[in-house]
Amino acid sequence: MIRRRTLLATPALALPAAARAQAWPSRPVRIVLAYPPGGSTDVLARTLAAALAEAIPGSTFVVDNRPGGAAVVGTQAVAQAAPDGYTLSLGNNQTHAANAAMLPSLPFDPIADFAPIARLAAVHHALVVPANGPRTLAELAAKGKNGGRVTYASSGAGSASHVIAETFVRRERMDATHVPYRGGAQATTDTVAGTVDFFVSTWPQVVALVRDGRLRALGIGAPARLPETPDVPTFAELNATDLAVDAWFGMWAPARTDAGIITRLSDTLVGIVNQPAMRERLNGQGFVAAPMPAAPFAAFQREELSRWRALVELTGIRLAG
Repeated sequence: MIRRRTLLATPALALPAAARAQAWPSRPVRIVLAYPPGGSTDVLARTLAAALAEAIPGSTFVVDNRPGGAAVVGTQAVAQAAPDGYTLSLGNNQTHAANAAMLPSLPFDPIADFAPIARLAAVHHALVVPANGPRTLAELAAKGKNGGRVTYASSGAGSASHVIAETFVRRERMDATHVPYRGGAQATTDTVAGTVDFFVSTWPQVVALVRDGRLRALGIGAPARLPETPDVPTFAELNATDLAVDAWFGMWAPARTDAGIITRLSDTLVGIVNQPAMRERLNGQGFVAAPMPAAPFAAFQREELSRWRALVELTGIRLAG
């Protein structure tokens, strides 16, 4: 009788894993972002939330922006959420690799506290200046030397944006001040306005402004010049391959989430990103489709964590906390 009552009280747990995965989701699923609206992560999340809702009958996926604390606040919220498949993290190299290398007391483990679902996409970074700013990297470097001083924006302390810009500043021995923002949207706005001298941004964040002539891109981390902006040189052409650090994006669930749900989500997301129409849409937004299912994505994340520890040693960037 006790066993029968226990099973009746916990019907979801009594189901086999495959049945639980098929029963999921029975209510809206939150996709938590550690960034404000308007940035690259937000653009990707909203694109994929709509696609997931179409691919999984009867489902609703809601984007929940929870910025703050160098992208720690939103990420920690997912680490501490119930592992029931209704709270997911759409993060990137900062949230699930770089922060672990930069923050001495990160309040979660990006490996142990999460179940990788899939890598989704990558983006190149570009160094941009106001429309009336320097025309080359060499001119920008000269502006920060010999008594001159420059300011540079980033999408947040410890972000890839920050690390790449600081790599450039240190290599050129410039006198520069870092101005961190809570995401890329306001950093972009202030670069357009000339409030700061340069910004290393993800390409989706600035591509339209570069095409419209409101920003000037001095270099991009793509392997070749892009068709939409053929006048923008690659960092490799400029002998600045150390600046060609791509950002990547993935999705995670809290650790101990049902394996059947992880597999269903992983298969669905990889299938979505592999669709020609979605690849074309992502390309139009400045992303590079880079789908990877759960198991290889977990190995990739571990490699990236090691890579970011090396980058932190190179730049000396550490975050308080």
